[in-house]
Amino acid sequence: MDPIRNPYVPGAGASPPELAGRQELFTQAGVVLQRALIGKSARSFIATGLRGVGKTVVLGRVQQLAESAGYLTCFVEAHEDKSLGQLLAPPFRKMMLELDRLGAVTAQVKRGLRVLKSFAGGLRIHHPLGLMIELDVDPERGTADSGDLESDLPDMVSALGHAAQSRKTGVAIFIDEIQYLSEKDMGALIMAMHRVMREGLPVVLAGAGLPHVVALTGQSRSYSERLFSFPELGPLSEEESADALRTPAEREGVNFTPEAVAEVLRITQGYPYFLQEWAYHAWNVAHGETILAGDIQVATEVSLTSLDAGFFRMRYERLTPRERLYCQAMSELGPGAHRSGAIAAQMGSRTQAVAPLRNALIRKGMIYSPAHGDIAFTVPLFENYLHRIKAMGSDPADAED
Repeated sequence: MDPIRNPYVPGAGASPPELAGRQELFTQAGVVLQRALIGKSARSFIATGLRGVGKTVVLGRVQQLAESAGYLTCFVEAHEDKSLGQLLAPPFRKMMLELDRLGAVTAQVKRGLRVLKSFAGGLRIHHPLGLMIELDVDPERGTADSGDLESDLPDMVSALGHAAQSRKTGVAIFIDEIQYLSEKDMGALIMAMHRVMREGLPVVLAGAGLPHVVALTGQSRSYSERLFSFPELGPLSEEESADALRTPAEREGVNFTPEAVAEVLRITQGYPYFLQEWAYHAWNVAHGETILAGDIQVATEVSLTSLDAGFFRMRYERLTPRERLYCQAMSELGPGAHRSGAIAAQMGSRTQAVAPLRNALIRKGMIYSPAHGDIAFTVPLFENYLHRIKAMGSDPADAED
């Protein structure tokens, strides 16, 4: 069929044409946004789930809801090499300048700009060459200028919230891959949201991260569960998966046979990213206006080649040789979660000896602990990829480009 008409979008973070199975979360997010605008207590949320369940897509859709409600928004992606302050300072500047442009100058907006100048100055204590925030105002001496993010970020977010409130609007902060924040940065973020909740300010945080982010927030501040809800995003149900496949095709006058739908669901296990991947390639290989089970078989070969070269390999290449051995040992034990001791035994070692490997893989977002002593991959179907590269008898990460 015509690839230009193909409605499916398997790219990372791309919003699919039919966002099935997430409506309840969007409804709850809409309530939070409206309550915050009128000064009512509203718990922000951090969505959790494995790779490929659509966390980034969900954040993007909630950002659209926030903007439709009149919020100023910023969207950042946390990573290991940049502090939270460095990530947030530039979008904070953008939002403060936007508030400044919205009307006659208010005392809260003027103060917000001064606090931002102080905040940027405090950040330069630790990042003298990595941050330049230009503002034609004097800093607010003694506020948000210590260089200690746990002290400064609550002052900064509070000033931003007061400025937004004076303009009868709100601020929504979106942080993807939030599990990469350090414990100190996570603590500063939690303290900032605690502050604005106490003050009744229209500031909302929406985050997304891997499943162990719930434990990370608890380690940072014990009261985090009272500030956030943690909706869990998993694979779609059979009905939701079928809708995600059929509805976009039907809009283009194309149908999936029941056998084709069943085959896609069997292979992808309902993970949204994989559903888009298989549907995209099935569309491109199909002849006529009906996608058949045979088309899915061809699409499987194309999809696996694409995933192995990109989605899976990109993550595999980040691992050291020893970390790859740990992952191979996990894959040899079969799908699902495994005891740390069983993985160590599969490697011919002791649990304590391989604990540094386990901890490094958790930091890299490759594995997580769904229960005490258990370890599982954060990337669905990753064990199948490891089986394939083992069967090839070579390591693709060592191959020349």
